[in-house]
Amino acid sequence: MMQGGLLFMLLLSACGAQQRPDGGKGVLPVGATAPELSGRDATGKEQRLSQSRGKPAVVYFYPKDGTPGCTKEACAFRDTWNRFTEKGVMIFGVSRDSEASHTEFLKKHELPFPLVADESGALQSAYGVPSRLGMAARVSFLVDAQGRIARVWPDVDPGVHADEVLKAVDELQRVSGH
Repeated sequence: MMQGGLLFMLLLSACGAQQRPDGGKGVLPVGATAPELSGRDATGKEQRLSQSRGKPAVVYFYPKDGTPGCTKEACAFRDTWNRFTEKGVMIFGVSRDSEASHTEFLKKHELPFPLVADESGALQSAYGVPSRLGMAARVSFLVDAQGRIARVWPDVDPGVHADEVLKAVDELQRVSGH
């Protein structure tokens, strides 16, 4: 009986909202300032979120390099890359995988955008992205030109997500006049 109650409490606490370093709980809300991040692109060049100020950016968290859903999502962003760049949008993929894993994943799938190695989970925590089996959940953020969260997708379908984000970018740019 005691073990069952303890298990229930552990499961309940695991389902609770992620505590962020800024004191908030859960996924960063619309209007919050996006935490800084940096990652390497396929050429090995470091890219920083702050370098995209003045233009929108996409920060998408995913569980693991090379898995079917994560590959599908990354390749969908790759396949729509020209449409994103035409709109001046930078994309950053973030997972708990190592930089070496990201380098292999980038090259294997010819991904044109940087991947961010968040091995410690500090970025995942800063963005309030929950963990599932020790990996980041699939959550995406659209960051506006001022570096604030403009849109959050807390549960992503990897097959259609890139197109959803493009529609949101169009809406953001229509509303902001850029």
